[in-house]
Amino acid sequence: MDADACPVKDEIAAAGLRFGVDIWMVASHDHRLPVRAGVRNIQVDRSDQAVDLYIANQLRPGDILVTQDFGLATIGLAKKAVVLSNRGQQYTDQTIDFLLESRHHSAKVRRSGGRSKGPRAFTEEDRTHFLQTLTKVLEDTAGK
Repeated sequence: MDADACPVKDEIAAAGLRFGVDIWMVASHDHRLPVRAGVRNIQVDRSDQAVDLYIANQLRPGDILVTQDFGLATIGLAKKAVVLSNRGQQYTDQTIDFLLESRHHSAKVRRSGGRSKGPRAFTEEDRTHFLQTLTKVLEDTAGK
């Protein structure tokens, strides 16, 4: 999991225990990761892409990646991982292209002096949807 600013760490840790899967939380040294049962905390340096590069180098087919970074999500899909957002959206090859294009368009608007909307506030409904999606993915994975 890309643990920098991830709001569903507790849910992921609990699901990992429930399903008996290893959880890796990767964050820069700028983020404090509390010790949790069944979770391996990995701290990397503060450089811009250190977390993403670490995850990309460790990711294997069939792993489950939780990230809100579209670039890292693209790498995860290319490596045949199941990739989820922290709001419970499952990224696919079909949806990631649209998301990357939207991000590119927003960046162009900002570079030209315009403003673009940021992400909406994270809600309890988002948390519930994430946990439902993660549970389904873990159940499907356990059944194989």
